[in-house]
Amino acid sequence: MTAQTKKIIDMLEMLPESEQNLAIELIKRIILAWDPNFTKLTPKERKELDEATNGEYIDADEIDWEHLENYLNE
Repeated sequence: MTAQTKKIIDMLEMLPESEQNLAIELIKRIILAWDPNFTKLTPKERKELDEATNGEYIDADEIDWEHLENYLNE
């Protein structure tokens, strides 16, 4: 959690519950305006994805979906 996120949470916790609910709805609207289809990655998500894939991708057609246990030891 970033320092900014912590600061936002601390500020929200000062509000009464009804105002917290209003803030949540406002945040939802901001997120939807920024990424209406939930397809954008945050910088943290991009870094995690890049580290996880290491630039390599597997085509879904190449996976034996009936025998996923075969991939456990790879």
